[in-house]
Amino acid sequence: MHISKEDLITMHRIERLNLINSLSGVKPANLIGTVDADGLENLAVFSSVVHLGSNPALFGFILRPRGEVRRHTHENILTSGIYTINFVHTSFAKQAHYTSIKAEVGVSEFELSGLTAEYIQYFKAPFVAESSIKMGMSFKQEVPIEANGTSLIIGQVEHIILPDGTLDEGGHLDLGQLGVAGISGLNTYYTLKKEARYPYVRDEFTLDDLG
Repeated sequence: MHISKEDLITMHRIERLNLINSLSGVKPANLIGTVDADGLENLAVFSSVVHLGSNPALFGFILRPRGEVRRHTHENILTSGIYTINFVHTSFAKQAHYTSIKAEVGVSEFELSGLTAEYIQYFKAPFVAESSIKMGMSFKQEVPIEANGTSLIIGQVEHIILPDGTLDEGGHLDLGQLGVAGISGLNTYYTLKKEARYPYVRDEFTLDDLG
């Protein structure tokens, strides 16, 4: 099958949407928690969180164009300067997906999805209690993407919350063992399984050195 740019232009909108979103493969499934100036909690599922650097520890995610639809996550981050990134697990993927609903003003997605907000001392953004891997973030920069009107939101890690004993001696997490979910497209969820870990490749290595 060969699909050209011209074919994409004439393709049905939903079919094109699903195809293009699926082509980025299985992506992390995360819930981003925020709170507005009046203390109303907001929760939304994202599949675009990406690591940008380790020192300082930076992560980014993509926000779609605002248009006529209010983006409460965006507004709350700009207002409060903080937010949380919470891993979605297969045990509550359905509830996480439900946070994509366009909630009425004054209604929290925590309440609608049945997920639980929790807080840590001196950090006012809500974490997801059901998630075992979560980060408290401070907003650092918004990078507009002129090509399609989206934005890259960049934040720095302020807090990391993990179950005890989940890090190995090298600092690795086994995401499969922790039941982390991934997303393909907009609404297809996957389980993760660790298949292998290879050493850092050095100039003198051959393929056989990787085992």
